[in-house]
Amino acid sequence: MIEIRKARLEDVDGIIKVCSDGHRKTYPELLPNHHIENIIKEFYNEERIKKEITDITQDWNGWFIAVDYEKVVGAAGGGFIDREVSELFVIYLDPERKREGIGSKLLEAVTKDQIERGAKEQWMSVAKDNFMGIPFYEAVGFKYQGERPSYELPEEGYKSLRYKRKLK
Repeated sequence: MIEIRKARLEDVDGIIKVCSDGHRKTYPELLPNHHIENIIKEFYNEERIKKEITDITQDWNGWFIAVDYEKVVGAAGGGFIDREVSELFVIYLDPERKREGIGSKLLEAVTKDQIERGAKEQWMSVAKDNFMGIPFYEAVGFKYQGERPSYELPEEGYKSLRYKRKLK
């Protein structure tokens, strides 16, 4: 039985593992390996994840996790980029647990929290040619808005696709 909840400090290692494994599984055809490892080192380290669990703000709404038999099998987080505009910043699943509805449940939890905080629309970015993520985002109602330089290696021409959806 999958439980979706806000992360606690004891979930740090699980979040690091699921995000690191997910990042490594998603990007090997899209980004250089050294860059994948640099992103993991920057964003999915113990100090940062602990801070992101305990320091909840409007800019960062905290980590939501999916737990199955006390194992973290998914993690997601977001925040606000304007007064009524939220963003899904990150969502990863254990690569062996895709297509079970876990991602949808995590997104639903993040979205519910953002609506309660006043969000009227939600944005997200996905790497161009990320054919693991794009179909999921489109299936849950995100609409393509355009391209922009990617956070990952913008100087080398990598692109992110921007999507948004209206919230109720």
